[in-house]
Amino acid sequence: MPSRRSIIVWCAIFAIVLVWSFVAPKDRLTWWLESAPALVAIVILAATMRRFPLTPLVYWLILAHSIVLMVGGHYTYAEVPLFDWLKEPFGWSRNNYDKVGHFVQGFVPALIARELLLRRTRLESGGWLNVIVVSVCLAISALYELIEWQVAVSSGEASDAFLATQGDVWDTQKDMATALIGAIVAVATLTGVHDRELAALGSKMGPGARET
Repeated sequence: MPSRRSIIVWCAIFAIVLVWSFVAPKDRLTWWLESAPALVAIVILAATMRRFPLTPLVYWLILAHSIVLMVGGHYTYAEVPLFDWLKEPFGWSRNNYDKVGHFVQGFVPALIARELLLRRTRLESGGWLNVIVVSVCLAISALYELIEWQVAVSSGEASDAFLATQGDVWDTQKDMATALIGAIVAVATLTGVHDRELAALGSKMGPGARET
Protein backbone atom coordinates (compact mmCIF):
# COMPACT_ATOMS: atom_id res chain seq x y z
CA MET A 1 0.00 0.00 0.00
CA PRO A 2 1.09 3.63 -0.46
CA SER A 3 2.41 5.30 2.67
CA ARG A 4 -0.04 7.06 4.95
CA ARG A 5 1.59 10.39 4.14
CA SER A 6 1.23 9.83 0.38
CA ILE A 7 -2.43 8.94 0.78
CA ILE A 8 -3.09 12.10 2.81
CA VAL A 9 -1.29 14.33 0.29
CA TRP A 10 -3.08 12.64 -2.64
CA CYS A 11 -6.50 13.01 -1.03
CA ALA A 12 -5.82 16.60 0.04
CA ILE A 13 -4.88 17.66 -3.48
CA PHE A 14 -7.89 15.86 -4.94
CA ALA A 15 -10.26 17.42 -2.38
CA ILE A 16 -8.93 20.97 -2.86
CA VAL A 17 -9.26 20.82 -6.64
CA LEU A 18 -12.66 19.15 -6.38
CA VAL A 19 -14.07 21.85 -4.09
CA TRP A 20 -12.61 24.63 -6.25
CA SER A 21 -14.01 23.00 -9.38
CA PHE A 22 -17.46 22.47 -7.86
CA VAL A 23 -17.94 26.08 -6.72
CA ALA A 24 -19.62 28.22 -9.38
CA PRO A 25 -18.67 26.29 -12.52
CA LYS A 26 -19.48 27.67 -15.96
CA ASP A 27 -22.26 25.11 -16.39
CA ARG A 28 -23.41 22.74 -13.65
CA LEU A 29 -24.51 19.89 -15.95
CA THR A 30 -21.22 20.05 -17.84
CA TRP A 31 -19.38 19.93 -14.52
CA TRP A 32 -21.10 16.68 -13.61
CA LEU A 33 -20.51 15.18 -17.03
CA GLU A 34 -16.82 16.07 -17.13
CA SER A 35 -16.00 15.38 -13.47
CA ALA A 36 -17.90 12.10 -13.16
CA PRO A 37 -14.91 9.91 -14.21
CA ALA A 38 -12.76 11.48 -11.47
CA LEU A 39 -15.46 10.85 -8.85
CA VAL A 40 -15.87 7.26 -9.99
CA ALA A 41 -12.09 6.78 -9.95
CA ILE A 42 -11.68 7.85 -6.32
CA VAL A 43 -14.44 5.49 -5.22
CA ILE A 44 -12.80 2.57 -7.06
CA LEU A 45 -9.36 3.42 -5.69
CA ALA A 46 -10.68 3.64 -2.13
CA ALA A 47 -12.43 0.28 -2.50
CA THR A 48 -9.39 -1.53 -3.95
CA MET A 49 -6.42 0.07 -2.19
CA ARG A 50 -6.02 -2.60 0.48
CA ARG A 51 -6.56 -5.74 -1.56
CA PHE A 52 -5.06 -4.52 -4.86
CA PRO A 53 -2.79 -1.50 -4.37
CA LEU A 54 -1.36 0.07 -7.49
CA THR A 55 2.11 1.45 -8.09
CA PRO A 56 2.77 5.02 -6.90
CA LEU A 57 3.30 6.11 -10.51
CA VAL A 58 -0.20 5.04 -11.50
CA TYR A 59 -1.81 6.62 -8.43
CA TRP A 60 -0.19 9.98 -9.17
CA LEU A 61 -1.08 9.78 -12.84
CA ILE A 62 -4.72 9.12 -11.91
CA LEU A 63 -4.61 12.22 -9.71
CA ALA A 64 -3.20 14.29 -12.58
CA HIS A 65 -5.91 12.99 -14.90
CA SER A 66 -8.57 13.82 -12.32
CA ILE A 67 -7.27 17.39 -12.06
CA VAL A 68 -7.43 17.78 -15.86
CA LEU A 69 -11.04 16.56 -15.77
CA MET A 70 -12.07 18.84 -12.91
CA VAL A 71 -10.48 21.92 -14.49
CA GLY A 72 -12.35 21.14 -17.70
CA GLY A 73 -15.53 20.63 -15.72
CA HIS A 74 -15.18 24.00 -14.01
CA TYR A 75 -14.56 26.12 -17.08
CA THR A 76 -15.78 23.74 -19.83
CA TYR A 77 -13.07 22.45 -22.15
CA ALA A 78 -13.61 25.22 -24.69
CA GLU A 79 -13.16 28.08 -22.20
CA VAL A 80 -10.17 27.33 -19.97
CA PRO A 81 -8.62 30.83 -19.51
CA LEU A 82 -4.97 29.83 -19.88
CA PHE A 83 -5.64 28.23 -23.24
CA ASP A 84 -7.65 31.23 -24.37
CA TRP A 85 -4.58 33.34 -23.58
CA LEU A 86 -2.31 30.90 -25.47
CA LYS A 87 -4.32 31.17 -28.67
CA GLU A 88 -2.64 34.39 -29.80
CA PRO A 89 1.06 33.55 -29.18
CA PHE A 90 0.64 30.09 -30.74
CA GLY A 91 -1.65 31.20 -33.55
CA TRP A 92 -4.46 28.86 -32.55
CA SER A 93 -7.96 29.44 -33.89
CA ARG A 94 -9.56 27.63 -30.93
CA ASN A 95 -9.08 26.79 -27.27
CA ASN A 96 -7.03 23.58 -27.25
CA TYR A 97 -7.45 22.49 -23.63
CA ASP A 98 -9.60 19.59 -24.82
CA LYS A 99 -6.54 18.21 -26.62
CA VAL A 100 -4.70 18.12 -23.29
CA GLY A 101 -7.65 16.18 -21.89
CA HIS A 102 -7.60 13.65 -24.72
CA PHE A 103 -3.81 13.25 -24.62
CA VAL A 104 -4.11 12.42 -20.94
CA GLN A 105 -7.05 10.14 -21.75
CA GLY A 106 -4.58 7.99 -23.67
CA PHE A 107 -1.49 8.54 -21.50
CA VAL A 108 -2.92 7.60 -18.09
CA PRO A 109 -5.13 4.63 -19.07
CA ALA A 110 -2.07 3.19 -20.87
CA LEU A 111 -0.25 2.79 -17.58
CA ILE A 112 -3.37 1.53 -15.80
CA ALA A 113 -4.00 -1.07 -18.52
CA ARG A 114 -0.33 -2.02 -18.56
CA GLU A 115 -0.31 -2.60 -14.82
CA LEU A 116 -3.47 -4.69 -14.81
CA LEU A 117 -2.30 -6.81 -17.74
CA LEU A 118 1.13 -7.44 -16.23
CA ARG A 119 -0.27 -8.32 -12.83
CA ARG A 120 -3.33 -10.30 -13.89
CA THR A 121 -2.26 -12.08 -17.08
CA ARG A 122 0.80 -13.95 -18.31
CA LEU A 123 1.81 -11.16 -20.69
CA GLU A 124 5.37 -9.90 -20.35
CA SER A 125 6.75 -6.40 -20.77
CA GLY A 126 7.26 -5.31 -24.39
CA GLY A 127 6.07 -6.89 -27.62
CA TRP A 128 2.39 -7.71 -27.74
CA LEU A 129 1.77 -6.05 -24.37
CA ASN A 130 2.51 -2.66 -25.91
CA VAL A 131 0.21 -3.35 -28.85
CA ILE A 132 -2.63 -4.45 -26.56
CA VAL A 133 -2.18 -1.48 -24.20
CA VAL A 134 -2.31 1.05 -27.03
CA SER A 135 -5.31 -0.75 -28.56
CA VAL A 136 -7.15 -0.68 -25.23
CA CYS A 137 -6.58 3.07 -24.94
CA LEU A 138 -7.82 3.69 -28.47
CA ALA A 139 -10.91 1.60 -27.68
CA ILE A 140 -11.53 3.63 -24.51
CA SER A 141 -11.23 6.85 -26.50
CA ALA A 142 -13.68 5.60 -29.13
CA LEU A 143 -16.13 4.49 -26.42
CA TYR A 144 -15.88 7.90 -24.77
CA GLU A 145 -16.68 9.61 -28.07
CA LEU A 146 -19.76 7.40 -28.45
CA ILE A 147 -20.86 8.27 -24.92
CA GLU A 148 -20.30 11.97 -25.66
CA TRP A 149 -22.47 11.64 -28.74
CA GLN A 150 -25.35 10.07 -26.84
CA VAL A 151 -25.10 12.51 -23.93
CA ALA A 152 -25.01 15.43 -26.35
CA VAL A 153 -28.13 14.17 -28.11
CA SER A 154 -29.91 13.88 -24.76
CA SER A 155 -28.71 17.12 -23.16
CA GLY A 156 -29.75 19.58 -25.86
CA GLU A 157 -28.27 23.03 -25.19
CA ALA A 158 -25.55 21.63 -22.93
CA SER A 159 -24.14 19.54 -25.78
CA ASP A 160 -21.85 22.25 -27.21
CA ALA A 161 -20.12 22.81 -23.87
CA PHE A 162 -19.71 19.08 -23.29
CA LEU A 163 -18.49 18.20 -26.78
CA ALA A 164 -16.21 21.26 -27.10
CA THR A 165 -15.97 20.77 -30.86
CA GLN A 166 -15.74 24.56 -31.39
CA GLY A 167 -16.96 24.19 -34.97
CA ASP A 168 -14.34 21.63 -36.01
CA VAL A 169 -16.05 18.88 -38.03
CA TRP A 170 -13.03 16.60 -37.50
CA ASP A 171 -12.87 17.14 -33.74
CA THR A 172 -13.90 13.57 -32.86
CA GLN A 173 -11.23 12.04 -35.06
CA LYS A 174 -8.58 14.45 -33.77
CA ASP A 175 -9.54 13.62 -30.18
CA MET A 176 -9.07 9.91 -30.80
CA ALA A 177 -5.77 10.51 -32.57
CA THR A 178 -4.55 12.62 -29.65
CA ALA A 179 -5.46 9.87 -27.19
CA LEU A 180 -3.61 7.37 -29.38
CA ILE A 181 -0.51 9.57 -29.32
CA GLY A 182 -0.80 9.87 -25.54
CA ALA A 183 -0.89 6.09 -25.12
CA ILE A 184 2.14 5.60 -27.39
CA VAL A 185 4.11 8.30 -25.56
CA ALA A 186 3.29 6.74 -22.19
CA VAL A 187 4.48 3.29 -23.26
CA ALA A 188 7.59 4.72 -24.93
CA THR A 189 8.68 6.91 -22.01
CA LEU A 190 7.51 5.29 -18.77
CA THR A 191 7.96 1.55 -19.33
CA GLY A 192 11.26 1.41 -17.45
CA VAL A 193 10.03 3.40 -14.45
CA HIS A 194 6.81 1.42 -14.34
CA ASP A 195 8.62 -1.94 -14.48
CA ARG A 196 10.84 -0.92 -11.56
CA GLU A 197 7.84 0.14 -9.48
CA LEU A 198 6.02 -3.09 -10.34
CA ALA A 199 9.05 -5.10 -9.23
CA ALA A 200 9.19 -3.18 -5.94
CA LEU A 201 5.47 -3.63 -5.40
CA GLY A 202 5.72 -7.36 -6.15
CA SER A 203 8.48 -7.82 -3.60
CA LYS A 204 6.35 -6.14 -0.95
CA MET A 205 3.24 -8.14 -1.74
CA GLY A 206 4.87 -11.55 -2.11
CA PRO A 207 4.57 -14.23 -4.79
CA GLY A 208 0.80 -13.87 -5.13
CA ALA A 209 1.06 -10.39 -6.60
CA ARG A 210 0.75 -11.63 -10.17
CA GLU A 211 -1.68 -14.50 -9.69
CA THR A 212 -4.54 -14.54 -12.20
